[in-house]
Amino acid sequence: MINIGVDLGGTTIKMALIDDDGKMIDKWAIGTNTIDNGKHIAADISESILKKMTQFNLERSTVRGIGVGAPGFIDVDSGFIYQAVNIGWKNYPFKEELEKAIGLPVVIDNDANMAALGEMWLGAGKGAKNLICVTLGTGVGGGIICDGEILHGTCGMAGEIGHITVIPDDGGSCNCGKTGCLETVSSATGIRRLALAALDYNDSESILRDIFESKGDITSEDVFTCAAKKDPLAATVAEKAAYYLGFALGALAVTLNPEKIVIGGGVSHAGDSLLQPLTKYFKQFALPRVFDACTIDIAKLSNDAGVIGSAWLCIKKINRATVK
Repeated sequence: MINIGVDLGGTTIKMALIDDDGKMIDKWAIGTNTIDNGKHIAADISESILKKMTQFNLERSTVRGIGVGAPGFIDVDSGFIYQAVNIGWKNYPFKEELEKAIGLPVVIDNDANMAALGEMWLGAGKGAKNLICVTLGTGVGGGIICDGEILHGTCGMAGEIGHITVIPDDGGSCNCGKTGCLETVSSATGIRRLALAALDYNDSESILRDIFESKGDITSEDVFTCAAKKDPLAATVAEKAAYYLGFALGALAVTLNPEKIVIGGGVSHAGDSLLQPLTKYFKQFALPRVFDACTIDIAKLSNDAGVIGSAWLCIKKINRATVK
């Protein structure tokens, strides 16, 4: 059967037709319409999917359903969105609205969880039943899989890895309202903040400083590019970001004993410049048996992880025979 994976972002909604073997038949994207607090999104998704089904001559009986990875705080059983700030939703029955609009069954989970499921099914975590997936982008997202199932916790908040406190005193402010979160030091924005601070208190010559003076700003990519060129200032910043990430992942691994840790998001493009110091600190903070049993890899599915994971959840959770 055909499964429809949807990855709902604040600016773009990615969608794909994926069969039960994981073969992607087609993928496409539309803009996220946040007008009127996002109330048109369900209709937009429905219209786009129905057009695609017509294009591929897909009957409803051949489509199992739709899996959606959405941002925000979600009741995964009901598909009720308590809040999704970037979309404008608050107390919004998204699953109900989408099913009403399209007439197909829908399953919903957090977008970071869907990415983790995608990497477990077809990506860097393929075959692993115990997996931690961390996305290092504007923030730090996470998904935890235990015995092949996403860990949700009591109210759906499990996996908020970016909000582990790694600097108990005098840490930077986080968007969540706390200070010292992992997100403040190991996300793309956190690494940029660390680099700007380093440039302020260190006036030594540096390739990173040259880039800053040329562009008027720097990015996390600049930091890791310069670190790979053995620039001392950039290497110090990259090392600090890897230290805090290794500290958090070491603590998680001692608790969860994963087989794989998958690092995704834009910062993961740094490759070995990130993995080498991260592995060093992960080894320092994890128990030896935990470290020996676990492999850290860069995510393989890039921007497709969310739609692939959404399709996998569709296969796992929807029994098409029960659909009217």
